[in-house]
Amino acid sequence: MKRILVVDDEYSIRVNLQETLKKSGYEVNSAKNAREAIELLKSDEYNLVIADLMMPGMNGIELMESVRKNDPEIGFLIITAYGTIKTAVEALQKGASDFITKPFSLSHLKSLVDHFFDYQNLRDENKRLKRKLSYDTRFSTFVGKSKATQHIYHQINIVARSNVPVFIKGESGTGKELLAQAIHENSDRADRPFIKVNCSAIPETLFESTLFGHEKGSFTNAIKTYKGLFEESNSGTFLLDEISEMPISMQAKLLRVLQESKITRVGTSKEIPVDVRIIATTNVNINKRIEEQKFRSDLFFRLNVFPIRVPPLRSRREDIPILIEHFIKKFQSKYKFKSKKVDKATLDVLMRYDWPGNVRQLENLIERAILYSGKEPILTLDYFSLETDQPQIGNDGFGETLISIAEMEKKLIYSALKKTSNNRTRAAEILGISVRTLRNKLHQYEDQGGHLTSST
Repeated sequence: MKRILVVDDEYSIRVNLQETLKKSGYEVNSAKNAREAIELLKSDEYNLVIADLMMPGMNGIELMESVRKNDPEIGFLIITAYGTIKTAVEALQKGASDFITKPFSLSHLKSLVDHFFDYQNLRDENKRLKRKLSYDTRFSTFVGKSKATQHIYHQINIVARSNVPVFIKGESGTGKELLAQAIHENSDRADRPFIKVNCSAIPETLFESTLFGHEKGSFTNAIKTYKGLFEESNSGTFLLDEISEMPISMQAKLLRVLQESKITRVGTSKEIPVDVRIIATTNVNINKRIEEQKFRSDLFFRLNVFPIRVPPLRSRREDIPILIEHFIKKFQSKYKFKSKKVDKATLDVLMRYDWPGNVRQLENLIERAILYSGKEPILTLDYFSLETDQPQIGNDGFGETLISIAEMEKKLIYSALKKTSNNRTRAAEILGISVRTLRNKLHQYEDQGGHLTSST
């Protein structure tokens, strides 16, 4: 309900305004002076105050200034019998939404009130759109529009403002580190350090020193005191990437840090308090690691307060077109080109590919295609066919060899023709492409020196 407070020391004006505005669907209350109005505004919410400029005690502009200290969004319409330019300008400069000069018609005042609420609706809609835009772009490092990705956005919204540990699971290349970064950037620690370490890249002998630091002379080559990564990330976020690769000997020490929020550098017994938000990732079956006694169950339970699973790209194929567009934009400044896009036939193939290397593989492939395409604006399959080191496709009828996307496309077409006894119309339906596209592909293969039918 749109609520209005009328403030005027003249009884007749208060009554007439109340009746007129109520007939127009507004909820209206009134006060005979500023002091009474302030009490009403303290006890209830109003969208608009219609106040007389000249009242005993506090005048209309002074009332507006007082109220705006606590409620800067509330609107004010000033009524004045002294309709000079100076008075009107002062009222507007002080923040009045509008003013009206006595004597006035009730229809004129109603039109000003309607105009105010129309403006307020536009302002609120603009804020809503900005919030929506903010929501969509907050996760610019982790891109997608599929239901699976939207669910991850929802999880980020839930967990970002807390300080609980987050355990992110998913295959290699799915974007676990980008997800961790999105959590950090949307947290209260966003302006503090975001430190990451790949646990599989640290030699076991250097693990403790790397994480907790060391004192000068604590071991050979310790020529100066070194702050560990926990101290470096103090008050921020610490990402333990591939934590499943952490040596079992280090896991107990990490557990103690999580329990007590204190670290001890190598070479001293002095405890140093740390305030760090932990995010851990893994690309393996962590439960199997626990069964094999390669990962501590108590550490897992401490880290797994808020688990997030990132699905593989093959499970969220709707994200592929928007990811392609994202990566093209990402490389635009690096390689200095105006615009590029993937043609439909190529996109069809990319959408069917299983992406064993997930998003990272797609990004690498797009970058390579951009390099090979030069100044050409269209990224056709020819540029992608230069990919010769694709991982094996798996049990999909294509064998276990390493093949390019172009070769995969050829095998898809061959398989469809074989199933339909070379019926091009039915084969095109199976492949989800037009007969014309299929015919062009077959002509292309013929030009390359071969025929692609089920008899080849």
